[in-house]
Amino acid sequence: MGLRVLAAMSGGVDSAVAAARIAEAGHDVTGVHLALSANPQSHRTGARGCCTIEDSRDARRAADVIGIPFYIWDMAERFQRDVVEDFVAEYAAGRTPNPCLRCNEKIKFAAVLDRALALGFDAVATGHHARLVDGVLSRSADEGKDQSYVLGVLTREQLGHAIFPLGDSTKAEVREEAAGRGLTVADKPDSHDICFIADGDTRGFLSKRLGSAEGPIVDEGGAVVGSHQGAHGYTIGQRKGLHIDRPAADGRPRYVLSIEPVSNTVTVGPRSALEVTSITCGPPVWNGPSEVSGELTVQLRAHGEVYGCRFEEIDGGLRIDLDRPAMGVAAGQAAVLYRGDTVVGSATIAGAS
Repeated sequence: MGLRVLAAMSGGVDSAVAAARIAEAGHDVTGVHLALSANPQSHRTGARGCCTIEDSRDARRAADVIGIPFYIWDMAERFQRDVVEDFVAEYAAGRTPNPCLRCNEKIKFAAVLDRALALGFDAVATGHHARLVDGVLSRSADEGKDQSYVLGVLTREQLGHAIFPLGDSTKAEVREEAAGRGLTVADKPDSHDICFIADGDTRGFLSKRLGSAEGPIVDEGGAVVGSHQGAHGYTIGQRKGLHIDRPAADGRPRYVLSIEPVSNTVTVGPRSALEVTSITCGPPVWNGPSEVSGELTVQLRAHGEVYGCRFEEIDGGLRIDLDRPAMGVAAGQAAVLYRGDTVVGSATIAGAS
């Protein structure tokens, strides 16, 4: 007997094919589109944006082709509070958040899953490119599209009610299958990572919400080398758009080394000063095998490099020591631990040295 599955349908090709595969496997599937914007626009902007009227219509058309019931759930207020306001607050505090990770944690696998289980569904299916192997989260077969990093915050219980039908497929295979199924979203471009900033201007988005406040840009010795209109417009490792008045003595580019929101100060310096080998994190979420052993690696940003590492639990958090230096590690991002392709756990980065 099949499961009762709620298929989250964004209006894109991945979630449409995921829903189609689950239905074809004999499960009782219902499609749901999450309305995450209080004021949806009628059209997307290029390959950016989401949560538009167009997306909801595309999701409905896909559900009609698949032959499953379809509903729209209004999650705009929850999304605004748990994702958008969190994003702004993190930048205001000098950190660099990952809103996709927060959306998975707070919306798709908290609010939606909780409601789905209350309504009698057994699981939620999404179009994420990741695999579940015996209930344990693992990387996708498509390395370039792997999304296990942004799912690393999920608990074992949440993963126990999740289905990721696309984990063994490449994106090209998904698009080809969508075309073969007659889904009109087969060639639809992917949305931008920060879906609620449709034009991609993160600094402008933050300035509208946090305002402008002139502050100094200083070098490692504390000498003022420029000014800015708000420390929230910068992130660790940034090179472009610094507007530095005085070039470095060696003529080499400068990078953002630290952001101090209280004094509204941005410190810049050479690329070599970005190197870190030890990372401190907040409380971990252990969602992989019950026993953490063997050689581990850690990924520090979405689609970023992986590093061999060792970890130690200290004062309720983690200290992760890297086998080689990493560059531009930003507080607010996630450190996701892997054993091979399997996710072991994750924690939010608090600092690095």
